[in-house]
Amino acid sequence: MTIVIRTRGLRKVYGGRGGRRAVVDGLDLEVPAAGVHGFLGPNGSGKTTTLRMLLGLARATEGTMEMFGYDVPKRLADVTPHIGAVVEQPRFFPGFTGRRNLELLARAGGIHKTRVVDVLEQVGLTPSADDRFKAYSLGMKQRLAIAATLLKQPALLILDEPTNGLDPQGIRDIRTMIRALGNAGVTVLLSSHLLAEVEQVCDSVTIVNRGRLVHSGTVAEMVSARAGDRVRVRVSDPREAQVVLTSAHFAVRRNGNDLIVEHAGDPSAITRVLAGAHLYVSELAPLDAGLESAFLDLVSPEQEGAIA
Repeated sequence: MTIVIRTRGLRKVYGGRGGRRAVVDGLDLEVPAAGVHGFLGPNGSGKTTTLRMLLGLARATEGTMEMFGYDVPKRLADVTPHIGAVVEQPRFFPGFTGRRNLELLARAGGIHKTRVVDVLEQVGLTPSADDRFKAYSLGMKQRLAIAATLLKQPALLILDEPTNGLDPQGIRDIRTMIRALGNAGVTVLLSSHLLAEVEQVCDSVTIVNRGRLVHSGTVAEMVSARAGDRVRVRVSDPREAQVVLTSAHFAVRRNGNDLIVEHAGDPSAITRVLAGAHLYVSELAPLDAGLESAFLDLVSPEQEGAIA
């Protein structure tokens, strides 16, 4: 498997009146080539700081970083032509059209202006290409920013909260575009706080907490690893069934007329215990934990703040 981004022992320490604080603390990150890789973590977990260090916008205190096999930031100039990034608020001329803004960027980068037509189509802005930037919605502005990064046809696209503040339609448009880029062979590193979005878009995911790696792998493996241990039980008398299962040392909670059994183990043990009390199961099914549930399982014991 080809690795596009690799960090080892990456550390960023900030000092202040409250003393020195490690925002990124020994992070080992690997992003495989092609597809969409999610980068998740609670508030203050070091996601944006990590992206800024990779792009040379912040200096690492310790550790090593590589992109496309090159040491960065030492060899950043060698990889910059292959990277597109939307990490900070993009700046465009508000009185110019979207097309004109991109044409100016293309000229500055030595890129033929016909490429502007391609990227406008790619991000779905062709119908609005000749409207002034200041009239764009937030979602359209974000799409134009991504279009600007696509001018040079990057092999790696780094996006920090690309759907932040967007309405549901804007979120769906950006999500569809990101998925299409991943399917086309572009490596997309997506930092997002929208866990359901990441579950729909990403192939693999890295989760960090307090600047440290807590999980890395495919989304499907992460979710399935935590799904089979929880089952939903439907029975004629859920109240009595809860008492019986609790007495048998099962962790049970009510969900309407259903029972949710955590750490169920062998489901046949549940039916056997209930049948012994003359309670017969009409339905028993494993629960898909979902990325959000798996994420909370990994970070909640250590995290006291909100998710971001």
